[in-house]
Amino acid sequence: MKFERFFQAVKNGNDVRGVVLETEKEARTFSPELAAYIARAFTDFLACKLGKESSELRIAVGHDSRITAGDMKKECFHGLSVSEVFDCGMITTPAMFQSTLLPESHFDGAIMLTASHLPFNRNGMKFFTENGALSSTELKEILQIAAELSERWGEADADCLVTAARLPIGAFTAQTFDMKAIYAAHMKQIICAEVQAEDFLHPLSGLHIVVDAGNGASGFFATEILKPLGADISGSVYLEPDGHFPNHVPNPEDGEAMRAAREMVLSAGADLGVIFDCDGDRAAVVFEDGTEVNRNTLIALLAVIVAENHPGSWIVTDSVTSDELADFLTNGLGLKHLRFKRGYKNVIDRGIELNRSGECCELAIETSGHGAFRENHFSDDGAYIAVKIICHMARLLRENKKISSLIAGLGQPAESAELRFKIKAEDFKVYGENVLNAFRNFAERDVRFHIVKPNYEGIRIAFQDEEVQGWLLLRMSLHDPVMPMNIEAESAGGVAVIRERIRPFFSKYTELELK
Repeated sequence: MKFERFFQAVKNGNDVRGVVLETEKEARTFSPELAAYIARAFTDFLACKLGKESSELRIAVGHDSRITAGDMKKECFHGLSVSEVFDCGMITTPAMFQSTLLPESHFDGAIMLTASHLPFNRNGMKFFTENGALSSTELKEILQIAAELSERWGEADADCLVTAARLPIGAFTAQTFDMKAIYAAHMKQIICAEVQAEDFLHPLSGLHIVVDAGNGASGFFATEILKPLGADISGSVYLEPDGHFPNHVPNPEDGEAMRAAREMVLSAGADLGVIFDCDGDRAAVVFEDGTEVNRNTLIALLAVIVAENHPGSWIVTDSVTSDELADFLTNGLGLKHLRFKRGYKNVIDRGIELNRSGECCELAIETSGHGAFRENHFSDDGAYIAVKIICHMARLLRENKKISSLIAGLGQPAESAELRFKIKAEDFKVYGENVLNAFRNFAERDVRFHIVKPNYEGIRIAFQDEEVQGWLLLRMSLHDPVMPMNIEAESAGGVAVIRERIRPFFSKYTELELK
């Protein structure tokens, strides 16, 4: 099929993502018209999966604050016009998943238009049913259907994108649906029930909680969830949606974004700060003293909350978590830790598999901030993460305790670094696998290198000698021609020692370029 490659090019794991607005450095790879075909393919996929006619399907569409959202949504409606379509407006990704679950909505499927924290010129699509986000295999099937549809009605422009998509439709109007209000009410009910305050309907009275929404879609968490429950939200920043993201990257993993959140908390004198990514499926927090709680520290905090009601639970994380976190989870909390792979869907699916096998896994979380609780349908929901922390904090304050005390026993590495090697070879996947195999052989020949087992991604090496204590992980990127290497050391200067030990190996590989 002549257009198939354009659809497969925008596949990013189990999401669709691409460049909608070209720049001097980036050509366009995605268009609203392309989205129309993909949306139509989603209806065909759902109809087959659910045993319904396309005309019987109820499908919801939402979007974040990106500047291309309007055009994208219009063409999605075009593609979905064979079904009953609901316009949820600006909303978060987790709310769109909940739209397939909550009785007030219970849609057959949902589409979220977002590209997470990526630059303003990108956009994408996420797909949900009541079983959660679609898998990579399911998305591949949808894109195959879309490519077949485009053969009948599509055209290509100068950029070789499928455009001028004229799927045959009649008169059509999407129904406006206030899913945000339903989701906000759902979150408020959870907070009231968990805190059990004397003033039941105002459980956050006396708490000062500030929010940095990064000009994304989560500003309503402050104004429509926290404030009505009695919280003081003064000092919150960047609640207004702005798809140009003028203040900082909406990414709780980003150092600049976390520094902005820290400054917000300290300037406001708040009890807690919450920071979201653009579409609300990730979050991090900042304690009252300015301590940044993301990555390993966030996992530790949420694990404490899990351990209280589910002792001995498994906690599934991605592959780059620290040795200090592993020790805190297993020895400090008595939990079981499975360090799995990068990719939030990999982590969440592994947690679901553990439960199906008869084990108990209450939390699956990636260091990026994608965290999913079993009790919340394993939805990676930044607002739900924040709610769990806020509720716990509110209960602790009644006992004159601070939430920061919960992770006082978590150790931190003295140094950490991430190196990213760009693979210049044409077949980067084969080249990368060859590098990993050679690196394993290199490590096996040096008594100072201890290959960690079990390990589910790349090569993880532990160093425990007189000169240095720490670890490194070399792996392939999930989607890009890049080999990331994470290094942590327990003492100052340790990262440099580890880098020097591996230098002879990497000097031989001319197709690897340190970015």
